[in-house]
Amino acid sequence: MTLAQTSAFPAWQPHPEVWLLLAGLVGLGLYASRVIQPTVVAAGGAGITAAQKRWFVFGIALLWLASDWPVHDIAEERLYSVHMFQHLLYTVVIPPVFLLATPEWLGRLILGDGAVLRIFRRVARPIPAAIIYNVVVLVTHWAWLVNNSVRYGPIHYTVHVVVVMTALIMWTPVCGPFPEMRISPPARMIHIFLMSIIPTIPAAFLTTSDNLIYTAYDHGPRLWGLSPVEDQQAAGLMMKLTGGFYLWGLILIMFTRWVGRENRAVGKYRGTLVPTVAAETRETSESGLPAEPQGSNAG
Repeated sequence: MTLAQTSAFPAWQPHPEVWLLLAGLVGLGLYASRVIQPTVVAAGGAGITAAQKRWFVFGIALLWLASDWPVHDIAEERLYSVHMFQHLLYTVVIPPVFLLATPEWLGRLILGDGAVLRIFRRVARPIPAAIIYNVVVLVTHWAWLVNNSVRYGPIHYTVHVVVVMTALIMWTPVCGPFPEMRISPPARMIHIFLMSIIPTIPAAFLTTSDNLIYTAYDHGPRLWGLSPVEDQQAAGLMMKLTGGFYLWGLILIMFTRWVGRENRAVGKYRGTLVPTVAAETRETSESGLPAEPQGSNAG
């Protein structure tokens, strides 16, 4: 790496707003675990599992990675491709991780039983959630919005909040904490597959364009020798390939587990059926006549 490339790397900057957010989430997790959970367990409810605790720690680590230095600073000040990586974390990685970390009783406590819950139930169904999520994906690649979100902090953070919230809604039918809102395994795979289609439109546009779309990234110093157009094309490839392969990988894992469960269920059913059939076969071979059904009054 040359001296110029080294100097292009953004210097460390404090982000107290990120630290406050992370501290608030950790505080919520500790409060739920130490104060609310004992009451829930005493009432006969399920406690927080070890897996949910691991998902929570993983989610905090990912959110810190995506939101703090250096990823945030490179994404905002240097490279749109890193900005794309950041948004992939915010949309397809972090939201399902936090949903998997949330116990059912905590999710119901957060939403309450009023208007927020009613609205959430309507928008978090597969079709509305898919429409909302994909509209936000397209809008967040609008040149005006991207350029101004880089230049103005309030717009930047508002976009991130909207992106994360709509992603949480989109992932709720797949891995949300509410059993009645989760769809069947085949429907989950179709849902995720459909979420991988619309993002390929802006991804293809970015990858094939020889003109700079996001002028806010047309400045120096350049990091890692990438020109603005090359950076833009790299962002398109990341969105199309990395995001697509990640979602298709999830589909493959879900399909494998679903087939495994179905095979075990069939094997369990056949295991209870085979002894009965075998017993009837033995009785038929010994008497030469079909075995009489149990409870028959014949004879």
